Amino acid sequence: MDEKTELEAAAFRRLVEHLRTRHDVQNIDLMILAGFCRNCLGDWLAEAASERGVALSKDDARAAVYGMPQAEWKKRYQKEASPEQLAAFAQAQKTHS
Repeated sequence: MDEKTELEAAAFRRLVEHLRTRHDVQNIDLMILAGFCRNCLGDWLAEAASERGVALSKDDARAAVYGMPQAEWKKRYQKEASPEQLAAFAQAQKTHS
């Protein structure tokens, strides 16, 4: 692995670790503000693995991002989205691709 790739991997690991400790930041908030969430990161990880011929299911990739199975994270930390969040998400979807 070259130095640039190692740096990118380190930054990704730091982002994932940060998100694992910020249970207060809901996925809908991330989607509203940034157009991606923990699920997206897991899906991107699974897609990168597939492109390289590495077996990694979407569920396993998401667990790697969440630090636990996604269903467990949702049970522990996910809150019901407020009407305001849902409205903001609908508006944000128009600008995020």
